[in-house]
Amino acid sequence: MREAGAFPRTGLDEKATLSAFLDWYRDAVARKVEDLDGEAATRRLVPSYSTPLGIVKHLAYVERGWFQRRFLGSDVFRMPPSERVPFEFSIAPEETVADVLAFYAQECETSRRITEEHDLGDESVQPDSPHETLRWILVHMIEETARHTGQLDILRELIDGATGE
Repeated sequence: MREAGAFPRTGLDEKATLSAFLDWYRDAVARKVEDLDGEAATRRLVPSYSTPLGIVKHLAYVERGWFQRRFLGSDVFRMPPSERVPFEFSIAPEETVADVLAFYAQECETSRRITEEHDLGDESVQPDSPHETLRWILVHMIEETARHTGQLDILRELIDGATGE
């Protein structure tokens, strides 16, 4: 596992602070998985559908769902809630660690661009999610990504004993 990037510094404005913390966790997610082989990355170690690579794939869809679909109202693919699990956590035989990490990186980059182009007080355009501001979405994404990073910490330790950020 490569070394953690620099922890977000103080003295940034609110948007830069929120973005820096989210990026720090996004980077931690990738670090937890990038050096695993396909078997280790898809190994089920708990009763749920959570595997290291499955969590990364799920987080890619979460990025897409919150920033593109809910905030912008874009018509992007996302499974209906009743079908997301196990779909978002499932890894097809032809999918590799590199493929899923690239998908996650692409969705994170799109989310960063959306964040850069909007103000924190801008509201979601989805009628079923009124008053969700970009600020709220960023805070939610920090929480969501941090929670899954903690799950990845445990799974990674069970796989090979690796610990750390």
